[in-house]
Amino acid sequence: MNTTSKRQKVGLVLAGLYSALNILGVLFPTPEGQDGPPIGILIIDAVLGLVGLVAVIITWRTGNRAALRVAAGAIIIMTLTALPAFFVDVPAAIKLLVGVAVLITIAAVVLMFSPGRRSTPVLD
Repeated sequence: MNTTSKRQKVGLVLAGLYSALNILGVLFPTPEGQDGPPIGILIIDAVLGLVGLVAVIITWRTGNRAALRVAAGAIIIMTLTALPAFFVDVPAAIKLLVGVAVLITIAAVVLMFSPGRRSTPVLD
């Protein structure tokens, strides 16, 4: 039985979109001579994006807690692979994108693991 709350579904949507974007990232590698992630990181993020997207779909359909944890782990690791951008000399736009990715990851994980709505007792 699927008992996923609205907040958890919003978190799953964020995680699914973030995962899908990381899958597509491998199709647009950094051009030679420009700043951006190496192809190895893009491949790792694409694989993690695929794992995360499948886990999000499984969680959405079944409410499986293990799949929820896998989805959260996948987006957290994808975000960790982007953090070196804060410590190297790259354009501010790239740092801004990484910052947005961090915020999306935090929001998605917090919402995905938020407790469901508690039923309030009906008083006569």
